Amino acid sequence: MAGQHADLDPAPAVDAYDHLKLVLHPDGMVTRGLDDPTVPAVPNPDQPFAVRSKDVPLDPTRNTWARIYLPRPSPPPDRKLPLIVYYHGGGFILISPASVKNHNFCSLMAARLGAVVISASYRLAPEHRLPAAYDDAVEALRRVRTTDEEWLREGVDFSRRYLMGTSAGGNIAYHVGLRACATAVDLEPLVIRGLILHHPYFGGSQRTESEVRLFNNQTLPMNLADLMWKLALPAGADRDHDGKRMRTQGWRVVVEGGEGDPLIDRQRKLAAELEAKGVEVVGLFGGEGDYHGVEIMEPAKAELLLEKLKGIV
Repeated sequence: MAGQHADLDPAPAVDAYDHLKLVLHPDGMVTRGLDDPTVPAVPNPDQPFAVRSKDVPLDPTRNTWARIYLPRPSPPPDRKLPLIVYYHGGGFILISPASVKNHNFCSLMAARLGAVVISASYRLAPEHRLPAAYDDAVEALRRVRTTDEEWLREGVDFSRRYLMGTSAGGNIAYHVGLRACATAVDLEPLVIRGLILHHPYFGGSQRTESEVRLFNNQTLPMNLADLMWKLALPAGADRDHDGKRMRTQGWRVVVEGGEGDPLIDRQRKLAAELEAKGVEVVGLFGGEGDYHGVEIMEPAKAELLLEKLKGIV
C-alpha cells in the first residue's frame, strides 16, 4: 500500500513494525508489544466529586465490553444526563478502553460535560479486519438500547445521545453514523443528536499535501498509518471513504483536528463534504502545535476542547 506513493514519499524515519512494537506472524496475525498501561474501573472512588466507572459486558460471543463513566455528584431524579458513546483510537489494531490515557480522557469528559460516557471496546485487526470494528460499534448501541444497567436506566436521557471517537474511533463513529442514517428505527428509543469526530482517522489512495509535508512527524508518521491500514482493511479494499451517503438528520457534526496532524487535509475535506450535503458542521481546528490526538496526551489541551464542547453536548 505504501508503494502507491513511492514517487512522493520521503524516506521513512522509523521502521513501522518496530515503532508500533508489532511482530507479524506467517499466519497474518500479530503479537503486540507496545507499552500500553491500563487501569481498572473505579466504581466507588474516595473523592466525593470523582467520576465513578465500571466495566460491563457487551457481546460475550465477541468478547466486547464497555466502561461506563458516571459524573458525581449524581443529578436529582428529575434531571437526566446526556449520553456520549465513545470509541477509542489505535489505528484499529491497538489499545482498549482500559488504557490509562483513554480512561483519563473519558473521566475528564464525564466530569466537565456532565454526561454519562460509555467507552466501548471493539475487536481489533488484523485478527478481525474491518468492518468488524464497525459491526461491534453498532452492536454496542443496540446493547445500550436494551440494557438494564442501572447507571444508564436511572440517569440517562436517551434522546440526547452523541457518538464520539478519537482517531480510528472517529472513523468508527462516522461509519456508525452512516449506518444509523439507514437504520434509525432499529435504534429507537435512542436518538442521536450529533457526532464528535476527534482527529478522525481517514485515508485515501493518493497523498494529500499535509501527509507529504508531515510524512515523518513524530506522532503519526505516514508509514505507520500505511501499516495500520494494511493490517485493518480486508483484502482488496481501499481506504477511500465515502462522505456522500450521510444525509441531513438534524445532527451537528463536530470535526476537530490540528495543523500538526498529517491527516488535517482529510479532516477539513470531510467537514466541507458534510457541509455541502446540508449537515450542520462545527470545525474545531487548532494550530501547528496540535498534533494527532493531542488532547488524549495533554490534559490542558483536553480541558480547552471540552470547554468548547460544553455548548454542543
